[in-house]
Amino acid sequence: MPHDHHDHGHNHRHHHEHGHNHAHGDHLHSHMHHADDAADLQVLATQFIDGFLQAADKTSYLKLAGVPFERPSRDGDRALKLIDVELRTDWQVGTASPSFGSRELSYLPFPGQMVRERTNMSLVYVSMDEKSLLDIRDFLFQRKQEIET
Repeated sequence: MPHDHHDHGHNHRHHHEHGHNHAHGDHLHSHMHHADDAADLQVLATQFIDGFLQAADKTSYLKLAGVPFERPSRDGDRALKLIDVELRTDWQVGTASPSFGSRELSYLPFPGQMVRERTNMSLVYVSMDEKSLLDIRDFLFQRKQEIET
């Protein structure tokens, strides 16, 4: 399945109100990381996903990357097991941001040439009682922190 990953070519910084949900290549849904870190993580995630898609042995690729095949559960009683790698492709066809002095969103649909594809990856862990998804960007952020310390 061919895919390409593009930056949106624009930089925006604004406060997100409750209910505001969109993603751009230059920041993450969670807004947990500084904007520069988020941009770096998006590039790393794109490269990681491309490598995974091209890997002949996907299990070995995950092992070489340090992806844990078991993680602690919420309560720590049982280990969650990695069972799936979920890839999801989103197409950003517009942008929405808070309108000045209004609870309405300012919506701008994109012309065709600005529509962008984004592929996101989640690692799916399960136990008998729990299911947990680990976004690849969160995993890469954790790995980066481990390497830097």
